[in-house]
Amino acid sequence: MTTYSAKPSEIEKKWILIDAEGLVVGRLASIIASRLRGKHKATFTPHMDMGDNIVVINAEKVKLTGRKLDQHRFYWHTGFAGGIKDRTARELLEGRFPSRVLENAVRRMMPGGPLTRAQLKNLRVYAGSEHPHEAQNPSKLDVAAMNTKNVRVK
Repeated sequence: MTTYSAKPSEIEKKWILIDAEGLVVGRLASIIASRLRGKHKATFTPHMDMGDNIVVINAEKVKLTGRKLDQHRFYWHTGFAGGIKDRTARELLEGRFPSRVLENAVRRMMPGGPLTRAQLKNLRVYAGSEHPHEAQNPSKLDVAAMNTKNVRVK
């Protein structure tokens, strides 16, 4: 018995729409990362881009559990001496680019490398409820119905 390895002509990519309103960031990010890699398919091949194209709307309305909204800090370095900077999750969600909280969570749940960077280009995150991908006719994925813990009521 030989191990199955998918060929590029056999790969079928779908478009998926996820409404992130009220969903917990970490749980949503793990589902998105798995779908971007294609691990939900029976024909998963680790070295091929098997994942689907994912459109996430209402990213500004995601929830964080516990006190992460005020205690979780996102760090970056400017490149200058002593140039480390940080922001809390609340500042990011209320700031100019609230979709970056979810984008960073998904990116950090995927392995590094050239294939991951290619797969992350299939993720489109929008802060509001509008998106320009209606022509692709994305199928809606109800993440809230998968598990009761995926939704934060507060």
